[in-house]
Amino acid sequence: MAYTVHQAKTHFSRLLKEAEAGKEVVVMRGKKPVAKIVAIEPPAEDALPFRLIGAYRGKIHFDDSAFDPLTDEQLVEYGFDALLEGDLVPPSDKE
Repeated sequence: MAYTVHQAKTHFSRLLKEAEAGKEVVVMRGKKPVAKIVAIEPPAEDALPFRLIGAYRGKIHFDDSAFDPLTDEQLVEYGFDALLEGDLVPPSDKE
């Protein structure tokens, strides 16, 4: 991709990212190519993309109680008391 000197100064970090990704970055003065920005090391071919669906599968664990419904006291504590209808129900002795 070719950029003018002004564009290169304004978006220099983006040009570096493009060069790191293996793209050819050319800086031009007017219509004359002046410089080429290239990466020192070629991009790793086996590197995973930053956002990979399922990248954390098996790495995050949680207790099954995380999906239990909240008690009325917890709803009030977290500011959802407007959702409650009627009197508060005492918590169950589930523990």
